[in-house]
Amino acid sequence: MERIRQTVSSGSPLEPQIGFSRAVRAGNHVAVAGTAPIGDDGSTVGPGDVYAQTVRCLDIAERALELAGASMEDVIRTRIMLTDVARWKEAARAHGERFASIRPVLTVVEVSRFIDPAWLVEVEIDAVLD
Repeated sequence: MERIRQTVSSGSPLEPQIGFSRAVRAGNHVAVAGTAPIGDDGSTVGPGDVYAQTVRCLDIAERALELAGASMEDVIRTRIMLTDVARWKEAARAHGERFASIRPVLTVVEVSRFIDPAWLVEVEIDAVLD
């Protein structure tokens, strides 16, 4: 059986520089990399606003899933990484707006910082297609 591997780019200049893809589909599995709140113009979306940044991360991740042939309904695991875990409710609000009926497993962790200090949150997603 031939194994299908597809890579998806979000257009971030960091992807080729670092050597990673926004998402990879291998067979019926799709993994979306740690997704930062980067706007189309390369700037940070929602400076200081965890909720707005989480929404942007989820928007980018959802688009990557779609390009890989998946949807939010296929998501089985999400990870929210925050620079201040005390602000988890702000990120959880955005997550709940997308996943209340899907209810994937979720891990929330605190990290010391991201590549850009203006980023307060990153999101990772794993999906399995039927």
